[in-house]
Amino acid sequence: MKTAKYLLLIACLVLPFTACKKHDAAAMAEAEDVPLSVPATDGDTEWKAYLQDVVTRNMGKITNSPFLYYLPSQSDPEFEAKYERQLDQAKLAMARGIVGGNLIAFGSPESARMADIAVASFAEVPADTMKGVRVLFIGKAEDNERVQAALTPSGVDYVFVEAK
Repeated sequence: MKTAKYLLLIACLVLPFTACKKHDAAAMAEAEDVPLSVPATDGDTEWKAYLQDVVTRNMGKITNSPFLYYLPSQSDPEFEAKYERQLDQAKLAMARGIVGGNLIAFGSPESARMADIAVASFAEVPADTMKGVRVLFIGKAEDNERVQAALTPSGVDYVFVEAK
């Protein structure tokens, strides 16, 4: 009988703490669910966090790790060299082919230049060879149409997210 009383006493003391933890976990989940907004600066750290958030929210049923092509701001002293490297890497990856079930994302504070990379990297991709691949372009609305026109023939699932 004494054991039952002690167990009830312990349960009464522990239960409120457990309920608080559940409430805190729910509040944290709500806070994490708020999408990040486009960074007001051209800082790499802010932009990379923003792009990672957008990519994660647009994974859909994709379970593989996404491929993200990113360019820093043109204020970066090595911008042109980084642009050329990203262009070469993207062209090479698309030439080798991407298997369905993967996500490729293009994003940058320099939307027009990133659009150039996306368009150029898909220029040699044969029609309907990338079915099941999701391509996410994160940029300005004025760059959307030309990127979509260049990527659609390859058969990708094209998704545009306006960075505004």
